[in-house]
Amino acid sequence: MSEKVRYEIEFPINSSPQLLYQYISTPSGLQEWFADTVNSRGEFFTFEWDDVEENARLASKKTGEKVKFKWVDDNKKDTEYYFELRILEDEITKDVSLMITDFAEKDEVDESKMLWENQVSELKHVIGSI
Repeated sequence: MSEKVRYEIEFPINSSPQLLYQYISTPSGLQEWFADTVNSRGEFFTFEWDDVEENARLASKKTGEKVKFKWVDDNKKDTEYYFELRILEDEITKDVSLMITDFAEKDEVDESKMLWENQVSELKHVIGSI
């Protein structure tokens, strides 16, 4: 298996940081835009897309600002890969954006970014930020 590369992608979102945080930090919020089904048991989250199930651990969170999920293996042990959703707010303009940090195979970064674009487009639709 080839090594994955880290990348960041930023999306402007017309929303308050507080509302946006609900959609990135709770199973019900994430299920509205990120995955078909999201369940949590303690710090462990299960994400399902078209019968594909992935498990992650909520590695860290800062209320109103960011969440970081570490992907875990079948034994619930952390892998080296994670994704982080971070809310940025410009102090002067109060513009809000969502900064996403993720990993992908070198030759799949563009495809992965497009997937995030589609998911964030769904998020904007759900919160009325279009």
